[in-house]
This record gives sequence, structure tokens and C-alpha cells, in this order.
Amino acid sequence: MEHLALYRKYRPQTFSEVIGQEHITRAIENQIASGKLSHAYLFTGSRGIGKTSVARIFAKAVNCENNKNGSPCGECETCKRLDKENDINIIEIDAASNNRVDDIREIREKVKFLPVGAKYKVYIIDEVHMLTDSAFNALLKTLEEPPSHVIFILATTEVHKLPATILSRCVRFDFRLLSAEDLTKLLADIFDEEEIEYDREALRAIAASGEGSVRDTLSVADCIVAYSGNKVTKADVQKVLGTTDYDLLLKFYDLLLDREIGGLLAFIDELDKSGKNMAVFVKELSKHARNLLVCSTCQKPNDILSLPEEVLEKYIAQSAKTEEKKLISFLQIFAGAENELRYTLSPRLLLEALSLSAMLGGSGEDAKKN
Repeated sequence: MEHLALYRKYRPQTFSEVIGQEHITRAIENQIASGKLSHAYLFTGSRGIGKTSVARIFAKAVNCENNKNGSPCGECETCKRLDKENDINIIEIDAASNNRVDDIREIREKVKFLPVGAKYKVYIIDEVHMLTDSAFNALLKTLEEPPSHVIFILATTEVHKLPATILSRCVRFDFRLLSAEDLTKLLADIFDEEEIEYDREALRAIAASGEGSVRDTLSVADCIVAYSGNKVTKADVQKVLGTTDYDLLLKFYDLLLDREIGGLLAFIDELDKSGKNMAVFVKELSKHARNLLVCSTCQKPNDILSLPEEVLEKYIAQSAKTEEKKLISFLQIFAGAENELRYTLSPRLLLEALSLSAMLGGSGEDAKKN
């Protein structure tokens, strides 16, 4: 049987299955249930957080014969037919490759035709910010006077590139990045369904790597499962992603805060000999500085960090060893050097220079020039 990627296999089919976007799904359900629909919607937000999935569910819900409080039943003939990707009543267009004015003019001609066996024709235009200026002008005319049987859903990751004239004609919904807690729970549910053994720390590490994106998180999970089989451990995740254990980051910062130059250089030497990706490590160093800053300044740091309790205690203890100003300096030095480390011919030397600059109170600019 052909393998189906997890993010495709577990794509939500109803609004209740969409996680982390309740502020949007509830509003849409209420509109559909009351029949107070707009002719154009704008879905904006980062990649992989549900814009296209919600658009497809919306298209089914407005055409469903027996929708349940605004959500598609999934059982009627219309729902089953609309589940097929080639249904003529749901038209998905990738604006990145169909961004010319002629492509939009073609849409303007086709919207005149009534839907077949459905109430509405729904046009989902993905990455709409990629349209040319002339294409936007052509689209504007259609949005101003659309036929009553047509609904447009525009999706974009870069809403600032859309003309104000387009924005003013759409009902806008801003999708949010998901929390690590929500992604961890999603992974647990999927792994339970797939009968894959796991430890909680492994799921947290996978969720953290997704950086709020469901699709990215599930793509990483696919890679981990391919490597480890039916038992996923934290060590497997670290090997595949090249990530660092909490204890290594804590040890590095102990050496940094104690101004142990020799110990720090020896630590970096061990990392280099182990084949550690220095660019990934520096990204984690900047994130660690941020985490220490959260521990130092927030009353309930774990509401933000979602760390295991024993790890949180170590973070809090380490954050107490230094002042906030120094942590901000560390964050600026390491975060500002991530791009340089991807392209430098000597990543180890640059990491050493950055670390010594951070230790001795430099800005990091001189280190990046070396």
C-alpha cells in the first residue's frame, strides 16, 4: 500500500478537528449556521497551520445537505462528492504559478456558470500575494460584483503584500501558530492511532522543531518514524534533527557564565569532533538565552516554555546566576550569527569567537567579521 504522509492522512475533515484555531472555526460555523455568508474571505498566517484545510472544510460545509451547526456532516452525497479533489465546485488555484492577469480573467469568465449539484462554487486562491498588479486589478472587479453562487477564499502567508482595495472587500481571519502543548497532544493522538511507542520528551522535541506549524511538525514526525520504526525516543529525535540535549546547553552556559575560557574551548572541541552541526547549535544557544530570560522575568515561565519540571528547575537556577542585561546580550550575539554560520568556511572558529565575545561582554559584531 502506498505510504501517505501523516500531514495528509490526518488532515482535519470537520471544523471540530482543526486544532488551535477555535477563534476562526467558531465564527465560520456561526456564519454558515445562520446563513449570513460573505462573498469573500481572507485567510492569513504562517505556513502549515490550517488555512487550506479550513478553506476546504468551509467549501464542504456551505454545500452540505445536512450540516451540523455549521460543520459538514461528511455523510451526505454532496460531502462525499466534494471530498474528491477534482470536484468542479471547489476550484483550488496556486497563485504562485497562475499569477498573470489572463489567469484571473479566465476565473471571471467561469464564475458566471452555476455550480453543478451544489449550492456554491468556492474558489480557493492560495498564496494570493503572488498575483501581479494587473491580476489584482482583474480580481478586484470580480470581488466587487460576484455572482451570488460564488464564494472566494484568499489564502496568504504575506498579507502585507495585498492591496488595500482587496483587503477591504474580504472578511479577514488571522490564523495563529500552535503552541508546543497543542502539537505534543496532536502527536500523541496520532502515534496512539498508528500504534507507535514513544516517550513524552521525544514528542516535545518534535513539537518544538515544528515551531508552531502542524505540517512541519508532522513532516518531522514522518522522518523520525522512518528512522526509529515503531518506537520513538528522545535520542532518536536528537540524532535525526541534530538537536542538543538540555544538559549540554546548560553545561555550555555554566562555562560561559563562570568565564571558563579553557573549559569552553574544550567543550566546543568535543562538539566539533562529535560532528555537531554548529549552525543548529547556535540557534539552540540563542533559544536557551531566551528561555533563561523568560525564567528570570516571568512569574510563571512554564506557561511559555512547557519544559519538564526537573529541567525547568535547572533553568531557573541558571538564570539566577546572571543579570537580564547579560542574557539579552547573549540572545543578540547568538541569534544574530545564525546566517553567518550557515555560510562560513570555519563554523567552529566563528562559534569560538562568538562564545568568547559573549563571555567577555562584546557585541558579537567583531566576531562575525572574522
